[in-house]
Amino acid sequence: MNFKFYHNNINVLDLEKSLKFYNDALNLKETKRIEAEDGSFIIVYLGDSQTSHFLELTWLRDRKEPYNLGDNEFHLALHTDDYEKALEKHKEMNCVCYINDDMGIYFINDPDGYWIEILPSHM
Repeated sequence: MNFKFYHNNINVLDLEKSLKFYNDALNLKETKRIEAEDGSFIIVYLGDSQTSHFLELTWLRDRKEPYNLGDNEFHLALHTDDYEKALEKHKEMNCVCYINDDMGIYFINDPDGYWIEILPSHM
């Protein structure tokens, strides 16, 4: 029996703000949307058009308070073919939350506070 990664899910408070962030910061595009008939939730899958892995954003209509992210040990990781240009862009977007020069990586925050690790493609 074989398994392949399909998606990771995160819950978001402001779906449009999150969609804009993931598009602007990471060039992730909407590939599929599921909307509850009663409007209670929307699920949006984002993809990079290069891999079969998706990021699933779930918006819940009745959720008003921020999600408890604990110590934020959970994070997504993406690699880029132009690390310096990506870092410059994310600094301009004011979303860089941690840089580890010794390891050659950095992290950005999404609108809900989730951390996303950015690595150079050679790692």
